[in-house]
Amino acid sequence: MSRARRRRERVLEQLTELRELPLGGAPGAAFKERLRAELLSGALEAEPEPAAERARRDLPRRRPLLSQLAAVGLAAALMVSSFATYQAVPGDSLYPLKRAAETTLVHLSPGEAERAERELDSAKTRAKEVASLLGSSADGPLVKKTLKDMEESTRSGISRLERAEPRSPKIKKFAREQEETVKPMLQELDEDQLAQAEGYLDYIEGLVAPE
Repeated sequence: MSRARRRRERVLEQLTELRELPLGGAPGAAFKERLRAELLSGALEAEPEPAAERARRDLPRRRPLLSQLAAVGLAAALMVSSFATYQAVPGDSLYPLKRAAETTLVHLSPGEAERAERELDSAKTRAKEVASLLGSSADGPLVKKTLKDMEESTRSGISRLERAEPRSPKIKKFAREQEETVKPMLQELDEDQLAQAEGYLDYIEGLVAPE
């Protein structure tokens, strides 16, 4: 396995751990220490070679390496920034970074099935965010937007998963979990929000219907 691929997989693992933290949760000391060690390890691996060694390499070969290091560095920076964004909810200034981290996870995932599961994870997160927004002073448009994002992630994730793993039991499992999360919110939604949520429930209930 190439060095660039190993780094890419380490970044993916770290982002996944951050992605799975509950809203309001904080990364533990062990995670922080492991991240620090990973970043230090990457820095040491990227130290300049001795002059005699560098002379053997031409510029075209150095440029791809620099590009790889830049990409890994960007992902690592995003990962570190996630310490401040993992508990963000819609309306927070750091919320766009949280969504960017989720998008990064989808793009870094190696296969269609895994990308589908990342998108379904995002849909679950949107449902939890809706619950956290209910009752706040700015819940109206934010709830509507988050419900819309939840449905878009769900439909995209389900489409990917149906292509990668036809009749996958993961689809019914996801639908049941989402139903348990969304249904208790219905009594707290206004008319427009309720129509969105009920339409979403109709869609996911169709995913668990007997074939």
